[in-house]
Amino acid sequence: MFTVHVSFQVKADSISAFKEASLENAQNSIKEKGITRFDVMQNQEDPLKFLFVETYLSTEDQQKHRETEHYQKWRSIILDLLKEPYTFEKFNPIFLAD
Repeated sequence: MFTVHVSFQVKADSISAFKEASLENAQNSIKEKGITRFDVMQNQEDPLKFLFVETYLSTEDQQKHRETEHYQKWRSIILDLLKEPYTFEKFNPIFLAD
């Protein structure tokens, strides 16, 4: 099991479109067998910044996620909405609360 934090910087005129595409992706992603968490968050102080918190059971599950139709659709939409390329970091669990 591991968690991925994905950070986004969205163009000012693209917040609504980014949120809409990301919510659809998240709602479909959490239904996938190997995903245990898929949160979409918006920064309180800078509404152009977003964070996804995604938890996968395995690296294979993350790869399967990237091959889904909803992920491919989401990615094709959001790339034009970003001010800069998104970044991500992977984390291994030390302690996970229920």
